Amino acid sequence: MKDNKKILEDKLEQSRLGGGQARIDKQHAKGKLTARERVHFLLDEGSFEEMGALVTRRTKDFGMEKQIFYGDGVITGYGTINGRQVCVFAQDFTVFGGALSETHAEKICKIMDMAMKIGVPVIGLNDSGGARIQEGVRSLGGYADIFHRNVMASGVIPQISAIMGPCAGGAVYSPAMTDFTLMVENSSYMFVTGPNVVKTVTNEEVTSEELGGAMTHATKSGVTHLTAANDIQCINQIKQMLSYMPQNCEDKPVDIPFELAGELREELENIVPENANQPYDMRHVIGGIIDENTFFEIHKDYADNIVVGFARLGGMSIGIVANQPMSLAGVLDVESSRKAARFTRFCDCFNIPLLVLVDVPGFLPGTDQEWNGIITNGAKLLYALSEATVPKVTVITRKAYGGAYDVMNSKHIGADMNYAWPGSEIAVMGAKGASEIIFKKEIKAAKDPEAKLAEKEAEYATKFANPYSAAERGFIDEVIHPKNTRRKLIKAFIALQNKVAILPKKKHGNIPL
Repeated sequence: MKDNKKILEDKLEQSRLGGGQARIDKQHAKGKLTARERVHFLLDEGSFEEMGALVTRRTKDFGMEKQIFYGDGVITGYGTINGRQVCVFAQDFTVFGGALSETHAEKICKIMDMAMKIGVPVIGLNDSGGARIQEGVRSLGGYADIFHRNVMASGVIPQISAIMGPCAGGAVYSPAMTDFTLMVENSSYMFVTGPNVVKTVTNEEVTSEELGGAMTHATKSGVTHLTAANDIQCINQIKQMLSYMPQNCEDKPVDIPFELAGELREELENIVPENANQPYDMRHVIGGIIDENTFFEIHKDYADNIVVGFARLGGMSIGIVANQPMSLAGVLDVESSRKAARFTRFCDCFNIPLLVLVDVPGFLPGTDQEWNGIITNGAKLLYALSEATVPKVTVITRKAYGGAYDVMNSKHIGADMNYAWPGSEIAVMGAKGASEIIFKKEIKAAKDPEAKLAEKEAEYATKFANPYSAAERGFIDEVIHPKNTRRKLIKAFIALQNKVAILPKKKHGNIPL
């Protein structure tokens, strides 16, 4: 009996050491935690239950029979984060560089299947050199098995990927299909083909960091939603993000106890400038509406003409989509439409109500936008907000012009409550541009064309460049003073908590991808 116990303890100890102390020391020398340390800091103390600790690789080709590592390069199991159940896998770079084998993939698939069965989020901590080439097609099949589960789990349970080291080749497609991707600065990278292949094929000289580093994907491609300075910050971001989400698609986000008081916010009265062409930071509006210090911004460094993120309002978890007048006057373009559409669909998948803050002069014109598909990309946001069945509330803070008015959660595409501030303008276009078209002949024939244009501009503004024409038709439910916005929104979202939406029977829609 003693021998049996010792055999078990020896095997478990080998598993805990991964690739050995020397490789652990190398990982630490790079400023990186080991896979086991990452799991330790991610989960509540003592909550982790490991699965598959004694799994080993099956291949015996190319001398692999001489290298046996228990766990086979990935730690899998379940535990809790702030008392809520999650499933997790963490690739271990100290074992074959975290390379994915047949058994490595099976362990990941097993924990993903379990997450689906019990209806909890799954978190992947990625740190891998790619497929284990000694296994050939078996490792490729392993990737495909994981990809298929990513798709099956999509919209059923939240999926979060943290890139905490290399992630290249086919390995990148699994994080790309999860809901959110985080990267650690200066120690992680993602690309389909590396710098050497790029140089061979295109003759471009580029480093791994330039090609697929954290800041590259945060600012240029939008592949990553959040970046972190180190592993610990990345882990803390995962925990914070999860606090706004439910466990699965049939659950609702956890509310924080809250008692409604006066809720007036005088500071909102002075944020929007009187000059319609002067920018302001929409984050100041967000800060004046939500519960203090609860805004968790997503995709902050990408497409900054739109702001998206999670927050709490009266203790309720909500998602926010807001035009940003500080960048490109808040216009919608290819990148911002795609960014907002993706975030909208996530919130709708997981029963997170949506607040849309509108100050949009229209869609960005130009050949670059047209040739890069502003039509289909703009339609993605239109489709996403039209399709969403969660409570949807809109506040127009200043401008809502043209087709962008329709797209930004107008009453016409299914918004539940629409508010406007008194100085807002809802029209096909700005008063000056509209007057130049409508009154072109009168202005041209006038003795003083400039004075006539100013006269007609004022006439158009009085008739259309205000919220009252829309309010008269019921397109705006209420014109409100800015200071009342927080109170109105809390009451609206409370009223909408039990909203029921009945959709036409279909397999699924065909969003303009």
